[in-house]
Amino acid sequence: MNLFDLVGLLAASLTTLAFLPQVLKTYRSRQVRDLSLSMTLMLCLGVLLWLVYGIYKSDIPLVVANGSTLLLVLALLGMKLRWSGR
Repeated sequence: MNLFDLVGLLAASLTTLAFLPQVLKTYRSRQVRDLSLSMTLMLCLGVLLWLVYGIYKSDIPLVVANGSTLLLVLALLGMKLRWSGR
């Protein structure tokens, strides 16, 4: 692994972890009114496509970042769909 891979992994970690506080806050409060469904769906699709691209290119930082981010965004999407009717 070279220096640029390490920079990529650090960037991936930071951008992925940026979603964690929102996921935790949403889970604890059960408040999803301010989460935009269309934004969350588009983000899921975009991150999924980045993941597919990373797998195709065998790019570890892209795969790790987008795989992890996809899980967090899917968690937000699930909470949005589950708790929107409240």
